[in-house]
Amino acid sequence: MTIIFSIETSCDETSVAIVNELGKIICQITFNQLEHKKFGGVVPEIASRAHLQILQKIIPSCFKKTNLNISDIDLFCATSGPGLIGGLLVGTTIAKSMAIGTGKPFYPINHLEGHLISPAFNNELKFPSLILLLTGGHTQLYLTKKPNDYELLGETIDDAIGESFDKVAKLIGLPYPGGPEIEKLALKGNSNTYALPHPLKNKKNINFSFSGIKTAVSLIVKKQKKIDRKFKENIAASFQNKIIEIIITKVEKVLKTLEEKKINIYDISIVGGVAANKKIRNSFSSAQSLNKYNFIYPPIELCGDNAAMIALACQQKYKNNVKPNTHFKASPRLSINEMNIL
Repeated sequence: MTIIFSIETSCDETSVAIVNELGKIICQITFNQLEHKKFGGVVPEIASRAHLQILQKIIPSCFKKTNLNISDIDLFCATSGPGLIGGLLVGTTIAKSMAIGTGKPFYPINHLEGHLISPAFNNELKFPSLILLLTGGHTQLYLTKKPNDYELLGETIDDAIGESFDKVAKLIGLPYPGGPEIEKLALKGNSNTYALPHPLKNKKNINFSFSGIKTAVSLIVKKQKKIDRKFKENIAASFQNKIIEIIITKVEKVLKTLEEKKINIYDISIVGGVAANKKIRNSFSSAQSLNKYNFIYPPIELCGDNAAMIALACQQKYKNNVKPNTHFKASPRLSINEMNIL
C-alpha cells in the first residue's frame, strides 16, 4: 500500500496530511493562522514565519497519531505554486528534505490541481467534466478530459471571486475573511435592494470580472449616511446574488459552446474555498437551465486549502505514471501550468 505525505503552505493555512493510494486520509492537521485578521488580510512575511513554526509541531504530531515513521512514507509532495513565495519555500523545502533523507520520490504539486482533483474524495469522477474553481486568488473554468489533462476555458481578468468577497466585506466593516461574513448577513437581506453591474455580460468569451462590482458597492457605501445592520444585510444579499448570477451565466455559456462542439459533459464540479458557500451550491442545484447536469463538490472541510488534496493530486500522478519533475511548463498567465519554484 503506497503511503503519501504532503504539505500545503501556499497562503495562510498550514496543513500536513498522510493519505494512502486509495485516497483515504489517514491523518490531516490543518492550522488556520488567525493572526492575520487584525491586518484585514494575509501578511506574507508573517505567514511564512508561522508556517515554519507550525510545521515543526504538526508534522511530528501527524506521525504520532498514525503510529507511522518517516521511513513508512513512499511518496513526498508539497504545494509548489501558485501562492505566496515565502510559504511555498518553507513547505517545499521541508517536504523535499524529507524525501532526500529517506531516498524517496518528491512530487511538486500545483495548488490549483489539488483543488481540481478534490471532489474525488467523496465522488467517482467521470470524464469529460467541467470544473469551476472558486478561491481567494482564482476564478477559473476548466474542461477536464481525463486525469492530469486540464484545459483552461476562462478565468478572471481582475479580482478573484474570494478576493471580491473580502473587499466588499471590508467596505461594510466586516472582519477578514469576508466570505463567511457576507454569506451570514445575506441570509436576512433582500437581494433585490441594489442593482449591481454584470461585467462582461455581453462578451463572447468566458472570462470573469468582479472589480466593477466592488467599485459599485463602494459608491453605494459612500452615499450612505448610516451603515447599520439592515444596510449590511441588503448589500451583502445583493452582492452575493449578483456574483451567483455571473458564475451561473458563464457556466451556461460554456456548456452551450461545448454542446456545439459535440463534447458531452457528465459532471460539473464546484471546487475551492468559495465552493463551501451554501447559497452558491443551492443556486446551481436549483437552476432550471442546469437541471440535467450532476453537480459534485468536495467535502465542506476540504474546500479550503488543505494538504490532503495535494496528496491526492500526487497519488493521481503516481497512479498514471507521471514522473516526478522539478518544474512545470510556465504559461503566460501562470494558471494551471504555474511555474514551480524549485
